Amino acid sequence: MTQAPSSDSPVGWELYRSYLGVLREGSLSGAARALGVTQPTVGRHIAALEQALGLTLFTRSQQGLLPTEAALALQPHAEAMGHSAAALVRAASGHGDGVRGTVRVTASEVIGVEVLPAILAQLQADHPALCIELALSNKVQDLLHREADIAIRMTEPRQEALIARRVGVVQVGLYAHTRYLQVHGMPMSSADLQQHRLVGYDEETPFLRAARKAAPAWRREAFALRSDSDLAQLALVRAGCGIGVCQIGLAAKTPDMVRVLASQFSVGLDTWVVMHEDLRSSPRCKFTFDALAQGLQCYAEQGMGSEGTDKA
Repeated sequence: MTQAPSSDSPVGWELYRSYLGVLREGSLSGAARALGVTQPTVGRHIAALEQALGLTLFTRSQQGLLPTEAALALQPHAEAMGHSAAALVRAASGHGDGVRGTVRVTASEVIGVEVLPAILAQLQADHPALCIELALSNKVQDLLHREADIAIRMTEPRQEALIARRVGVVQVGLYAHTRYLQVHGMPMSSADLQQHRLVGYDEETPFLRAARKAAPAWRREAFALRSDSDLAQLALVRAGCGIGVCQIGLAAKTPDMVRVLASQFSVGLDTWVVMHEDLRSSPRCKFTFDALAQGLQCYAEQGMGSEGTDKA
């Protein structure tokens, strides 16, 4: 196609929405199912978008529809539009009396699964008209582009235009289940870890580098069980598969989890609750932000009070 796009003819969001659907699903039919529309509708949207932009966005192959370089170049811009559209809907949902509407919260897997549910249950008991979208990812979501309204971060935010409240330090230690220790014994030094089954990451991470400062043996090559999912690692340790990292506050709530090398291995995760400053006047976001900050501060303090020492 050689037709140049016209700045006088704005392209409707629904066309970009279908384009993103095909990009993610790889076919018209897959995009139609994901978007809840018909396949011909998606096909018309793609054709209309290509005509409006003067670009070929997809080529057909045996594997389905393959994106062109032009389609891939447009992806981050279209995704930003999608985040803004979703944020607009969430903002509209908050209008009315009282604390109401939808708030999108992003957090790491472990915090989202193990810590936030109790906090959010109380929040919704206090404000029944609140709806929470919980996005779990260890990737840092971009609040400036409205990928979420509120984020729980284990590192100090550096971006301007954000409201950030430090809630404390979440302590992480090495733990093993008593079933594992009964068979393999308790390591008495970092060097002893080389004789044990260790649970850790498959890929290098900032946390892995920080942990290696406290325990040089804590490296990928030494891990008998590897997963980049924090939840999977936690489940493996709880099941007695080996020695792995665990937040001290969580271990205190788990029967038969024993701290290993407490005096030699301890990593603190500086924890923050963050939201865009434009949301400070939104009741739905303000009450959620305050509830998360208070709940996470209590969680961090409980972990500090449960550090303990090694037990045989």
